Amino acid sequence: MNYQQYYPVDVVNGPGTRCTLFVSGCEHQCRGCYNQSTWRLDSGHLFTPQLADQIIADLNDSRIYRRGLSLSGGDPLHPANLSGVLKLVKRVRAECPDKDIWLWSGYQLSELTDAQRDIVRLVDVLIDGKFEQALADPALEWRGSSNQVIHRFAL
Repeated sequence: MNYQQYYPVDVVNGPGTRCTLFVSGCEHQCRGCYNQSTWRLDSGHLFTPQLADQIIADLNDSRIYRRGLSLSGGDPLHPANLSGVLKLVKRVRAECPDKDIWLWSGYQLSELTDAQRDIVRLVDVLIDGKFEQALADPALEWRGSSNQVIHRFAL
C-alpha cells in the first residue's frame, strides 16, 4: 500500500485533533475531486511498518491529545489497500482502544465486499459515496457533497 500524506496533527478531517493518513489509489476518480494526486496506486510513498509505528506513537502521545485516526485518500477501501488498512485498523484498535477511527470512501455501504466490510466493522464512522460536483456544498460537515452519508457505528 502507498500513501500520499500523513498528518500527525490534523484538525480538519474529523472532530478534534487527529492523525490523518491519505492513502493512494482510487477507482472512482470523481470529477472535481480535491485530491487527484492520490488516484494512482503507485503515487506517494510506500506505507512501512515504521510509519505504522509512528501513527501508533502519535495516537498515544500524551503531549498532544489526539481523539483518533482519520483514513482518507484516494480510497482506503480500494481493493489494493484492504490488507494494509485492515492491519493498521486492527493495530489501532488493539494499541489505542480509547481512540476513534473515521474512514472516507467512495464506495457505498450497501455495495461493500466482505473484505471491505471487515474494515468497516472496526471503524466508528464511515463517510461513504462518491463526491458529486453538482451536489457539492462547502457548508456540509465532514463531507463534500450532499449525496455522501455519514454512518456512525456503535462499537
